[in-house]
Amino acid sequence: AAAAPGDLGRRGSRACGVCLGGRAGGGGHHHHYYYDTHTNTYYLRTFGHNTMDAVPRIDHYRHTAANLGEKLLRPSLAELHDELEKVRAPNARRLCLLLNSELQSSSDLPASDSPAAGMRGTCHHAQQSTISTYPICVLLLSQVRCMLNIWGVMLFIRLSWIVGQAGIGLSVLVIAMATIVTTITGLSTSAIATNGFVRGGGAYYLISRSLGPEFGGAIGLIFAFANAVAVAMYVVGFAETVVELLKEHSILMVDEINDIRIIGAITVVLLLGISVAGMEWEAKAQIVLLVILLLAIIDFVIGTFIPLESKKPKGFFSYKSEIFTENFGPDFRDEETFFSVFAIFFPAATGILAGANISGDLADPQSAIPKGTLLAILITTLVYIGIAVSVGSCVVRDATGNINDTITMELTNCSSAACKLNFDFSSCETTDCNYGLMNNFQVMSMVSGFAPLISAGIFSATLSSALASLVSAPKIFQALCKDNIYPAFQMFAKGYGKNNEPLRGYILTFLIALGFILIAELNVIAPIISNFFLASYALINFSVFHASLAKSPGWRPAFKYYNMWISLIGAILCCIVMFVINWWAALLTYVIVLGLYIYVTYKKPDVNWGSSTQALTYLSALQHSIRLSGVEDHVKNFRPQCLVMTGSPNSRPALLHLVHAFTKNVGLMVCGHVHMGPRRQAMKEISIDQAKYQRWLIKNKMKAFYAPVHADDLRDGTQYLMQAAGLGRMKPNTLVLGFKKDWLQTDIDAFDIQYGVVVIRLKEGLDISHLQGQGKSYVKEFFILKKYIKPKGPVAPLNVADQRLLEASTQFQKKQGKNTIDVWWLFDDGGLTLLIPYLLTTKKKWKDCKIRVFIGGKINRIDHDRRAMATLLSKFRIDFSDIMVLGDINTKPKKENITAFEEMIEPFRLHEDDKEQDIADKMKEDEPWRITDNELELYKTKTYRQIRLNELLKEHSSTANIIVMSLPVARKGGVSSALYMAWLEVLSRDLPPVLLVRGNHQSVLTFYS
Repeated sequence: AAAAPGDLGRRGSRACGVCLGGRAGGGGHHHHYYYDTHTNTYYLRTFGHNTMDAVPRIDHYRHTAANLGEKLLRPSLAELHDELEKVRAPNARRLCLLLNSELQSSSDLPASDSPAAGMRGTCHHAQQSTISTYPICVLLLSQVRCMLNIWGVMLFIRLSWIVGQAGIGLSVLVIAMATIVTTITGLSTSAIATNGFVRGGGAYYLISRSLGPEFGGAIGLIFAFANAVAVAMYVVGFAETVVELLKEHSILMVDEINDIRIIGAITVVLLLGISVAGMEWEAKAQIVLLVILLLAIIDFVIGTFIPLESKKPKGFFSYKSEIFTENFGPDFRDEETFFSVFAIFFPAATGILAGANISGDLADPQSAIPKGTLLAILITTLVYIGIAVSVGSCVVRDATGNINDTITMELTNCSSAACKLNFDFSSCETTDCNYGLMNNFQVMSMVSGFAPLISAGIFSATLSSALASLVSAPKIFQALCKDNIYPAFQMFAKGYGKNNEPLRGYILTFLIALGFILIAELNVIAPIISNFFLASYALINFSVFHASLAKSPGWRPAFKYYNMWISLIGAILCCIVMFVINWWAALLTYVIVLGLYIYVTYKKPDVNWGSSTQALTYLSALQHSIRLSGVEDHVKNFRPQCLVMTGSPNSRPALLHLVHAFTKNVGLMVCGHVHMGPRRQAMKEISIDQAKYQRWLIKNKMKAFYAPVHADDLRDGTQYLMQAAGLGRMKPNTLVLGFKKDWLQTDIDAFDIQYGVVVIRLKEGLDISHLQGQGKSYVKEFFILKKYIKPKGPVAPLNVADQRLLEASTQFQKKQGKNTIDVWWLFDDGGLTLLIPYLLTTKKKWKDCKIRVFIGGKINRIDHDRRAMATLLSKFRIDFSDIMVLGDINTKPKKENITAFEEMIEPFRLHEDDKEQDIADKMKEDEPWRITDNELELYKTKTYRQIRLNELLKEHSSTANIIVMSLPVARKGGVSSALYMAWLEVLSRDLPPVLLVRGNHQSVLTFYS
């Protein structure tokens, strides 16, 4: 049923009361409003009935920091599924926006009366202030920047020389090869740019969000630096042209070098002013420069059709087939080769990311970057090829410039094009000439209809490239600093004004550019800059290949015209071109990228961008896990894979660190945590703890997994974990428990499913959770920082027992020194009792410890038993320092120790002989863990053995770092829980740390190869 307008208005005003601060009613008193999910009609219009369930809309999928609109939160599963109850109003912004969406239906009311009117004003204020776009054609801006950067000085000054050296045919091949590399990179850029919303940062943003912060951070820094130095390169190119003009008219200010510095410094200051003025001014300046550049190109084209007589001695004859034929093949001189010519030309093609670098200033980068970049590559390539063919068809390679070199009579042996056109430039073969494709860099000025326009074109090309780089570098650097990849540069993340302009970045870029302009030695740095750009292109191509290879469902580019293998070829081509341009600069680039990659990897920035590296890691782990599941276990590859019942991992640090010592980089370690109590509460705790404790393990460099489970009691929870933990072959095979003093039931279920068992006991205890409640305790300081730090301020004093417990909990994090690991291998369990100590000695903290082996034997066979064990250990290739054969294990223990044992078990005895039969039977049924008189007598020998072993342990192993001992096994149903626990208690009492180990009696050691 539809709600009445009045109803809707009342609901709207009530909800807006919450939105606007919860102040309602007279007198200005504070009221707490609550939100009833069944009486607020969020989606009444859509479904015709009250529901809180959200319909699909784009605002649910925005990031919090998105600047294209507000983020809307959909109702959580708990809000929809949990039992109905009065809950506090949801997030105010979400409520405002939801209501705003719905209350638009009341638009038929007068604006002032509409219940939505106030909401629209309040709730949409943020939206109006966050969306900011420039009044310029997005596609045009991206395309203009790319074209201006690709059409550089190369077009006007070096292209004619390249045609002279390589000929028309190979020049077109050079341009085509460069275009292949740039086109593949353009396709890859388009694919990444259309795979989701693109923010500011250009190449850095594209690479970091695809490959992760390691590669992104490395490339971002060198790419920003490359753009900053490129400003200096372009400005010096501009200054050199101006100084040449001044020199022609003999009006130099100081000398050539200093004039370049003066003009360069003035120019970069002016460019800085345009950049700081904002993107609107920069965009307008770029369009003006593009117009000048286009006019210069048109001027050249017109000039090629006007063969003035005055230009013929300089080698220009307009379009002639003879010149085209002669210039079609190569004529390399001065040790130039095809690849050296290619290396000179290729930097002209490195402007393809100019549009992507201002991605944050484009209203629709997903559309503008692909279209603008690819269209710019196409147009500039056609222009380069057209001008190369034109200049090669109009101008000869060598010309004297002397009008007297005309031929008046017809020669019979004419072979050169100039000769056929009645000019004799043969003198250039023996002397240096100043004109022609090979000798004059100003050929385009000479050919053009109006030479000053070509100079203007050169100015336009250099200044536009400098301006583009001056804008790109700060924006890339700002995006890098915002991500806090390099904390030292955090100050440059700050933006100013409505467009968040990186003024500090502009100043830094200006200073770097000015410094290199004043040095004026750019010939050395130029190849490094080109290689920096190429490294970025290589990684962009590799990003597409990597993302496609990872098969992540999130890789869904709207741009479909890419191929992962072509992208890989593009990445390889970029790397090859780096060496072609300059081999030492390529090596230096690799070293810098690798160094920055290692630094960022070591620092581990706390970011998660869903990179393809994560996707490929998952895919690789999945594929290897499946492959591993098809391989049968082999004794040579056995490794202890431990399910450690830690509870919350930080509550039993000694247990955690000891097991980690022999599983790190060897086997699986799963920290099991059984949550007991009400199911609903436990599920909430599990949901929170899963992420919390896994992060804690990673932060503390524990190579382990956290596995929580809900159960009615500890035994059930442990059974669930033993059955379900792990994946395929990556499943635990050993259960590790801390020694508990209050066990009443000790049925070892692990043996039923072929688990080995390890029980760890420290005489001080393992559980420090009762100390962690003290907010400023030693424990909190220690286990967060992993080193002992005295907390500031007052600390609750610890009693002696807690102090010892705290010290004991840290003992396995220290270097163990030159001591012993005593192995009491009394029963053959398959070798696990021996394997664990061996694995400990392979670790850095335990490597100085020696293994001593204790075995049982007979007095008259001690030497024989020792030799037999030494032979076995040598076959197992396990080093040991000593073997001791205990011939007196079965000696009766001391009387006082027997008495102490009897006193210990007294509270747990049934004493059925002293009670009526039916009373004794009832007690036995109700408390099956109690010790019967018959049982005590039956297992007297075994009891005495445990007491005697404790005496021997104190005698021989009281100074050991750790004792690893065979765990006694009791027959199920034969020995009561209390008696078995009494055996473990007396066996391990008052000793160094003890590991009671029992394998599953399948061999884990072998001496076969």
